[in-house]
Amino acid sequence: MTRISGETALGLAWFIALFASLGVLFIGEVLGQTPCVLCWFQRAFMFPLAIILGLGLWWQDRKVSRYGIALALGGAAVALWHMGLYVGVIPERIQPCTATGPSCTDDNQLIFGIPIPLLALAAFTLIAALSALSLNETQE
Repeated sequence: MTRISGETALGLAWFIALFASLGVLFIGEVLGQTPCVLCWFQRAFMFPLAIILGLGLWWQDRKVSRYGIALALGGAAVALWHMGLYVGVIPERIQPCTATGPSCTDDNQLIFGIPIPLLALAAFTLIAALSALSLNETQE
């Protein structure tokens, strides 16, 4: 079985963070879909990931993965809560979505039939796992 190197893992984590950041900017700025409050909180975790992990690659500092893990876990927690509200596991109406603002339950909040909160949760989970893999190899 081929083992992924720490630098490759960090590069993949950065690519996912960059792609997710550019994707939500496209959705908001080009498609004109205003994010709800929970989406904003998730962006607050994702945008710095693209910058911090990118700088870690540039400076060849894989210890930056520690910050990647922390930010990704914080973002994943918000995304998990958001997903719980979306599917109804958490017995509340999605509070951050106002009557005049965006609704996370609309069909326009799906990308290829997948809800945006689920995509965010998957991205944060992958970034955390890849950052941990990169950090683990640094310590060996």
